[in-house]
Amino acid sequence: MNLHSRCSLVSRVLFLALLLAPVVAIAQAVTGVGFQAITIHDPVNGGITPGYVFYPSSQPSTIISRGPYEVDATPDAPPIASAKPLVVISHGHGGTDLGHHDLAVYLASHGFVVATLEHPKDNFHDTSGVGTAAVLDGRPIQLKAAISELLNNPRWKTLIDPNRIGVAGFSAGGYAALMVVGAVPRFDLYVGYCKRHPQDPDCGLLEKLQSQGTATAALAALQANVDHWGKPDDPRVKAAFVMAPLSLVFDKVGLSHVDYPVFLYYGQDDQVLLPQENVLHIAPLIKTLAGITMIPKAGHYVFLSPCSPQLTKDARDICTDPQGVDRVAEHQRINASALAFFRKTLGVATH
Repeated sequence: MNLHSRCSLVSRVLFLALLLAPVVAIAQAVTGVGFQAITIHDPVNGGITPGYVFYPSSQPSTIISRGPYEVDATPDAPPIASAKPLVVISHGHGGTDLGHHDLAVYLASHGFVVATLEHPKDNFHDTSGVGTAAVLDGRPIQLKAAISELLNNPRWKTLIDPNRIGVAGFSAGGYAALMVVGAVPRFDLYVGYCKRHPQDPDCGLLEKLQSQGTATAALAALQANVDHWGKPDDPRVKAAFVMAPLSLVFDKVGLSHVDYPVFLYYGQDDQVLLPQENVLHIAPLIKTLAGITMIPKAGHYVFLSPCSPQLTKDARDICTDPQGVDRVAEHQRINASALAFFRKTLGVATH
């Protein structure tokens, strides 16, 4: 079933109008942005994990450095009072809690509270949990924990409308975002994928397990642990903006549980998560698909914030785009699309 048969003409026209008029939206309400570091309890591994909260402020923003990132927000600036919609951002494999800082700042400057977190054992300084249940089953649990932390924290709960919560995710973060809105993975789908794409480096471990006769048991263990730390889906979350997701593990049955709007975004020439096996595979299976956008010629990492000179020097592979792709210009469109989507889906509280 395609998008035309899922959405009424009226709702599609209204949604497109929002996407085509970002300049009007910007003119309506742009504020300064404050941000503050937070710590979030990690129910999967124990201990805490770091993150940030971005929020509207009457104080003008200033560009400051945080490691290799140049963030257009003011540390500890006073927030503008009143309850606002919340968006939580989940980074990709080996990423950071500032990997999408421009999206966080953009949404915050237009009236949202935005939280980021660093997923334990799958971040830039520690990838020890990749391929394990603690990451593949734990990521959505950590997203839920971030939401709970903000809603229970005396400083932040007065700034958040608990009836207007969304998630955004990139790559493995897109996978987690889909699970939070109801998608159920089938890890045995990796077997078929690796048969079709044996050259994929991530299939090396599966091939080794198969040769040892333990692949089936390993995948079954991942499946058995999906609910180990609680249900991955979170009824508090009403919308998901999903960029270049790891989604080959979702099928029609697993996606049938997604009842909230999902917007998909991908790069045409993504060689890390092949579109035909991931985003284009799931698009026709999501009954609540609100839209899908492709960035011509772009690769996987176009969704990371435009890099500072320091980060470009340190990580050229993730900072350099193919010829003809302007990351700064594409992020203006990505951010405007995210704003339009979340305004449409979270704009009216449901009490």
